[in-house]
Amino acid sequence: MILPPATLGMLGGGQLGRFFVAAAHEMGYKVWVLDPDPHSPAGLIADRHLQAGYDDFEALDALAEGCAAVTTEFENVPATTLDYLAKFIPVRPGASAVAVCQNRIAEKSFLRDNGIPHGPFAVIHSDADIAAADASLYPAILKVARFGYDGKGQARVANAAEALHAFHQFKGEPCVLEQMLSLDYEVSVVLARDESGKTRCFPTVENQHTHGILDVSIAPARASACQQDSAQEYAERIAERLGFIGTLAVEFFVSRGQLVVNEMAPRPHNSGHHTIDACAVSQYDQQVRALCGLPLGEPRQHSASVMVNLLGELWFEGGDPHGRYREPDWSVLHAVPGLRLHLYAKHHARHGRKMGHFTVVGSDAADVLAKALAARAAIGIRDE
Repeated sequence: MILPPATLGMLGGGQLGRFFVAAAHEMGYKVWVLDPDPHSPAGLIADRHLQAGYDDFEALDALAEGCAAVTTEFENVPATTLDYLAKFIPVRPGASAVAVCQNRIAEKSFLRDNGIPHGPFAVIHSDADIAAADASLYPAILKVARFGYDGKGQARVANAAEALHAFHQFKGEPCVLEQMLSLDYEVSVVLARDESGKTRCFPTVENQHTHGILDVSIAPARASACQQDSAQEYAERIAERLGFIGTLAVEFFVSRGQLVVNEMAPRPHNSGHHTIDACAVSQYDQQVRALCGLPLGEPRQHSASVMVNLLGELWFEGGDPHGRYREPDWSVLHAVPGLRLHLYAKHHARHGRKMGHFTVVGSDAADVLAKALAARAAIGIRDE
């Protein structure tokens, strides 16, 4: 068990890392952040910001020497970095679990091999793989295997010719070709798992996306109790099969009433932000606890909640990327009872960049949703 005032290490310095730093500080720990960005949101509040790349072994040695354990806030930290640090200090989650989640080919293969429901797919390494893919996959989405997120590195394709064109646009990077499913709605499960294998799930969340980026999360989800429970059971099975230690998120499609795993994130998740304001412990508290070998908290949700993402277009007049840059009128949000605003202190806004979020909490789920959607419109978020 790693106890305060020990120093913890965080690989990655975005908003997820920033919330981890805040949670660790509240629990009495110090935190060092390794991130190459001089304006890293997590680095701004960390006890030390190592401004270096994830393959900078001098910085990794400093992290290993100064920290009692290390975790990560995003899945694209090289597995070799995690393996290297694990020679000296606990690294949670481990490289093998992260490696599955950071590669769509490994991820889909893992789901298939473990009997976890997933959509039909084909692995694409070459033009020949596209030619050989089953025609029943179309219409489909071609996704690069590495470094795609928030709709980036993806293309909708109606047939093999379009898939081939998109594959060349992606410069022949390994991809997966996924059948487009009939979508009822989307849900996610955030859980924490400790080194003894004990797992704690937060209530299942319902998600709405715009242009591939999470827009609104409703918690608890309006799905049936059976679907909510099944989603948690699948997420727990994934964590167990991965040997996962830490906070894990699993995103699901609900297609024709059936749950299908979309993807996994070996870290806290955007759809779990509401846990800061609506639950007895947050997903970041659980990340600290799992990293340090502390007993996991009880992830009880004490209030209905709706979380809304705030993207960079809000900082531009009329949402126009060439329009006048200005700060949104936050007084509109602060006037809403039960609303908590969280801004990430990012250096500059750009379209599609997650700059903050707000969460509305209350006792009545319908009232909370109505307030959140009204606040979303009032601050200038437009439906498309």
